[in-house]
Amino acid sequence: MTSTTFPALPVDDQITIAQLTENPYVIYKRLRAEAPVLRVPSINRILLTKAEDTKHVKEKWELFSSDDPRTPMARAFQAHTLMRKDGDEHKRERNAMAPAFAPRNINGCWQEIYTKVAEDYVGRLPRGETVDLFAALAAPFAARCLTHLLGIPEASDKEMIQWSQALIDGAGNFGNAPKLYEISDKANIEMDALFDTCVERVKAEPDQSALSAMINAENPIEKSQIYSNIKIAIGGGINEPRDALLTILYGLLTNPDQLEACKSESLWTAAFEEGVRWVAPIQASSRLVMEDTEIRGHAIAKGEVVMTAQASACHDEDLYDTPEVFDIFRPKAPHQAFGIGPHFCQGTHIARRMVAQIVLPMLFDRFPDISLPDPKAVKFWGFGFRGPLSLPVTIN
Repeated sequence: MTSTTFPALPVDDQITIAQLTENPYVIYKRLRAEAPVLRVPSINRILLTKAEDTKHVKEKWELFSSDDPRTPMARAFQAHTLMRKDGDEHKRERNAMAPAFAPRNINGCWQEIYTKVAEDYVGRLPRGETVDLFAALAAPFAARCLTHLLGIPEASDKEMIQWSQALIDGAGNFGNAPKLYEISDKANIEMDALFDTCVERVKAEPDQSALSAMINAENPIEKSQIYSNIKIAIGGGINEPRDALLTILYGLLTNPDQLEACKSESLWTAAFEEGVRWVAPIQASSRLVMEDTEIRGHAIAKGEVVMTAQASACHDEDLYDTPEVFDIFRPKAPHQAFGIGPHFCQGTHIARRMVAQIVLPMLFDRFPDISLPDPKAVKFWGFGFRGPLSLPVTIN
């Protein structure tokens, strides 16, 4: 294969990280139509925006490795995490946590615990007042549930939220801003100190948590990788259900007919799937090209890094009519909001249970007339990870 066989790869040096952070969907819509395979110097990657291409890359891990040498993740997490591994190496570390995510534990353990957590946080909401559900419900609910799942209940909600944001900001630090790494370094020191304490507890008293499963395994993975696994879960395990919940609430509160259908027909799962399709909590990820190949008629050389924009894939006009519209009634179609292939999000089923089956129906059962006073005040933000920065609602 020679590059002269293919048309030159288009380049757009006008796209900035700031633009992608502010509103990537406008850019993605244009690129899907005009340049679905595009070199973007600001992110130092080849950006893929069509669902067919992102799916192809994620499924062909032998050709498109997760071990992106340019990723800020290794620096932010101070580890070579399972998110950047493939094959047996990835499977070994992923499977180490798998018992905690098993259906028997979701049904026999986490369902009851998460319901009690939801009752606690929903019960704290002040009736008759306007409150930001980001800070009052979505973030602490996700954080508290995650402490139980991971086996670190000693961590406070505030600590979990701060650690998660520090890791997420570091992992998405494509501009390599030193300040963001300083924050993630501090978070790593604090997490390691807590984990050391928690390890001793689960050794003495094993439970269903991910930490216990990994520490007490017959052939445990290395302690450093146990800690990095927990950190990966803290990074994504708060942001995903938090941002999904807030996005779904925004979609429902700005579409009263859909909200009424959810309440009368229990369409919460449909609302969940549409919400994460509409604004994917995890928007993009990178892959290292292992051999010369081609995508959509363009030569892609070994050593290049491609970025799959699953946020764009979830808006692909080939799969969805009016994809920019939140519509729980749209025909069912698969989406890539939780990834695809070997790295499909391990916490998907738990996030769906938390949001669609526990907290959403509980919230509207307790407060059936919640309203959104000013939809225009809600700002969605983020390039690698995206969701509302706040959601002020009136609790009626």
